[in-house]
Amino acid sequence: MSEIIYGRNTVLEALKADRVIKVFLLKDFYVVEILDLIKQNKVKVEYVDKEFFKKYKDVNHQSIIAEIKPYQYYDLDQELNKINDNEVWVMLDEINDPQNFGAIIRTCEALGVKHLIVGKNRCVKLNSTVAKVSTGAIEYVKVIEVVNLTAAIKKMQENGFWVYAAENKEESVDFQSVKYEGKILLVIGSEGKGISPLVLKNCDFLVKIPLIGNTTSLNASVSFGILAYEITKNIRR
Repeated sequence: MSEIIYGRNTVLEALKADRVIKVFLLKDFYVVEILDLIKQNKVKVEYVDKEFFKKYKDVNHQSIIAEIKPYQYYDLDQELNKINDNEVWVMLDEINDPQNFGAIIRTCEALGVKHLIVGKNRCVKLNSTVAKVSTGAIEYVKVIEVVNLTAAIKKMQENGFWVYAAENKEESVDFQSVKYEGKILLVIGSEGKGISPLVLKNCDFLVKIPLIGNTTSLNASVSFGILAYEITKNIRR
């Protein structure tokens, strides 16, 4: 079943990935790079008037809508067969907000994190909102869907990964005090529940972001960005 996406950057990256089936454009659409890729990929085009876009009034479509092939989830075993000595992967535990999910994917791509593990029944699905928030980064990050997060963690550990859980507990250590080396899996939980007990129990280390203001917690995607930057910075050294 095809998906509908919208917005110039989102459609542009989908065109680069050759996943666009059909594009709906406002009659005076002028972005040359997009028009060239549409022609190059021989994508079907339908020019429409402003009336067509009224049903998409709640989204920032930027005068372009595209029908694309469904988003692909990747297989954990196959991706583990390609790992290098120093890699950073991410696991999301019950991230159900597409805005957070899209923002995390965007940060992953910006920091060179190429793999993101999610639970089949414990995460929002890849959809048009996630794609739009990621501003096209969804095309460059491999999202791996697994049935059991705990089993996936154990498999990662068997393949030489150290697993760090972002959790604000008494026994957690300041994330800046850790020397990150080798292969790293960073686990991020939902804003409300955090990381589920069984998943947390199987992680190797607990890290936290010390806060000095009155705010007691951060948005999941913000926390991820802070932690991921520090970890990838260390791995690149």
